[in-house]
Amino acid sequence: MHGFARRELILGAAALAGTARAQRMVDLALPGGPSQRPTSSAFPHKGEMIVQRVRPPLLETPFEVFDQGVFTPNDRFFVRWHLADIPTSIDPASFRLAVRGAVAKPLSLSLDALMKLPRIEYAAVNQCSGNSRGLFEPRIAGAQWRHGAMGNARWTGVKLKDVLDLAGVQSGAVAVRFGGLDGPLVSDSPDYLKSLAVDHARDGEVMIAWAQNGEPLPWLNGYPLRLIVPGWFSTYWVKMLSDIEVLDKTDDNYWMAKAYRVPDTPYGNVAPGAQGFATKPISAMPPRSWITSHADGTKVAAGRPLDLRGIALGGDQGVAKVEVSTDAGASWRDARLGADEGRYSFRRFDLQLPSPAAGPITILTRCTNSAGVAQPMTPNWNHSGYLRNVVEATQLVAA
Repeated sequence: MHGFARRELILGAAALAGTARAQRMVDLALPGGPSQRPTSSAFPHKGEMIVQRVRPPLLETPFEVFDQGVFTPNDRFFVRWHLADIPTSIDPASFRLAVRGAVAKPLSLSLDALMKLPRIEYAAVNQCSGNSRGLFEPRIAGAQWRHGAMGNARWTGVKLKDVLDLAGVQSGAVAVRFGGLDGPLVSDSPDYLKSLAVDHARDGEVMIAWAQNGEPLPWLNGYPLRLIVPGWFSTYWVKMLSDIEVLDKTDDNYWMAKAYRVPDTPYGNVAPGAQGFATKPISAMPPRSWITSHADGTKVAAGRPLDLRGIALGGDQGVAKVEVSTDAGASWRDARLGADEGRYSFRRFDLQLPSPAAGPITILTRCTNSAGVAQPMTPNWNHSGYLRNVVEATQLVAA
C-alpha cells in the first residue's frame, strides 16, 4: 500500500502541474451547445478519459466502457473535484483521520488503525448529481456531462458507524460533517464540506473506504480514504477524507445550505424561469437505464433479430425490472436481468427484438426499482441540471 502511494505521488504531481495532452476529439451530441470534447490518458492511473475540465479535474467515462461489464475499471472511472488545490503527496504513514466535535473521545486514526477494524465490502454506483446535465433543455450552466459522470465499483472499508462508536457520539448530536484534504485556491472560497443526519451516518451502510475494485483508491478518486454513501449522489462521497466532525446543530455551511439543492417537488422538477419554490439538499438517486450495446446512429441489419444489452441502476433500491419499447412507449417488453450484484450496483439487462423493418428505430428503456419507482417518460428540469430522470432513447437505423 505504501509503495502504491509513492507511485501516485510522482504521477499525480506530473499530471496536475499542467494541461493534459489531447488524444482525439469526441462528440457528446449535446443539444444546447458545443459538444466536442478532447480525450486524454495523461492523468494519473487513468486510461483514455473525456476531459471536461483540467483544473480542478473533471473527467468523463467514455460511454462504451459501460458495455464491458457492470463494474467500471478504476482507470476509466469518472473524476469530479470541486476545489483545485489537490494534494500531490500524501504520506500514508503519517496520515491521520480526525474524528471530533460532539463526541466523548476525539480520535486521530492512522490508516493501520482503521484497517484493523472489521471490514465491509459492497458494490455501489457513484454518480455525479449533474450527470447528463448536457442534455437538459433549455441548457444549464455547469459541467456539460453526457452520461459518463458515473461508475460502479466494489468498495472495501469499514463502517462509519464503527468509527463513530469508537469516538462516542454524544446525545443531542444531529449531523456528521465530512471534509477532505483538497482546498480552495483563494482564501474566501468555502472548504468543501458535506454532512449527513446522524442516524443516516450510523446506519451501518455508510462506509469509509480505502479500496476500489480490490485496489487502493486511485489518487483522483480520493486516495487514501473516501466516504461511500450508497444510493445517494456523489456530492456526499467526500474524497481524500481527513476530517469527521459530529455536530450538535444543523449544518449551515455553503455546500449544504446553498449548493447542491433541488426543488422540493416530484422529480426535482420546475418550469424554466420558475422562482420562489422551496428547495432541499439533493440526496437519493432515482432509477435509470441505458442501452450500451449500440451508440446513437448505429446501423443494424433490417430483417434480422436485434440483440440489445444495457445497464440499469435502481437508485437507492435494487433493480426489479427493465422494459424496452420501440413504439414510443405504447407497448413494452421485459428485458432479461443479469446477475444481481447488490441493491446499489449496476445491473446488466439484455433483450432480443424481432427483426426490424428498414428505417429509423427509437429504443426506449425503463427501469423500475424494488420500491416500485419507475423512470418517467417526460424529462425533469431544474436550474442546476441535477437529478436527470427520464426514460432514455437510443436512435438506430435498420438497413
